[in-house]
Amino acid sequence: MISIIISSADSRVLQEVRDNVAATIGVPYEIIAIDNSAGKQGICSVYNKGLLRAKYPILCFMHEDIQIKTINWGDVIIKKFKKNPDVGVMGVMGSSYKSMTPSGWSSLGIENIFYGNLIQHHKYSAEPPRHLYTNPYNEKLSQVACLDGVWLCTTKKVAREFMFDEVNFTGFHVYDLDFSLSVGQKYKLAVTYDILIEHFSEGRFDEKWMMDTLKLHEKWNNVLPINCDSLSIEEVIHSEKATFKHFIKRLSSLNLPLHHAHKMLRLNNRFLNLNTKLFFKLQYYIVLRYLSLK
Repeated sequence: MISIIISSADSRVLQEVRDNVAATIGVPYEIIAIDNSAGKQGICSVYNKGLLRAKYPILCFMHEDIQIKTINWGDVIIKKFKKNPDVGVMGVMGSSYKSMTPSGWSSLGIENIFYGNLIQHHKYSAEPPRHLYTNPYNEKLSQVACLDGVWLCTTKKVAREFMFDEVNFTGFHVYDLDFSLSVGQKYKLAVTYDILIEHFSEGRFDEKWMMDTLKLHEKWNNVLPINCDSLSIEEVIHSEKATFKHFIKRLSSLNLPLHHAHKMLRLNNRFLNLNTKLFFKLQYYIVLRYLSLK
């Protein structure tokens, strides 16, 4: 009753997650694992191939470097979709506010907009594993603006209606945000706390991630920001300012042209007060970069 779709980069890790699913899912299932060890296919393309092959009504797109800790999680998911027909996609990590400023699935400067239940390990640093559990309103299911792609469950109907954008996004970044924003135009997105997953690597926010993120925000400029928590305009501006400052610093650390930030300000002209303040902040960083090159 559940089709699991995986873009596989490592056959050994894939076998481990196969064994984990067999021991925990508790309902009939299939695993559609598409070999992408050479990295020649973008994840959107892989996921689209998988969803077109799927035979069951519930689809689960997930990373292969995870272990699901919850027993009979398949039954949990099936019941949640039956009880909540207005939900298009469920995940285990998400944010109730998606900024108009380029960022990942989270934004800065505001508390209680993060929702999730995940044990996160770190492959690229010495940081110890952390259990990221945030459920500020003690809910079973929380509506969010976007979801993290470590684990996404949807229905075959929704997946085939929207598909993943393999035209604009040919790599391994922002597929989750783009799919979230697409589905979110018609259905609700939700974080469930009843599934616990252990994830053995974190994302890498490199130049490719930044360029795809810029493309994503240009695509969805007329929709963003998305505010599921009814944040006040003051809270929105505070978050956008904090996120924009971080965005400029990340552009600078990646040695990318700061004209990308100018372009985002021109596109996002619905908050004129915000744009004016951030424009002067941007000039400050441009001067700093100029002085550092002298």
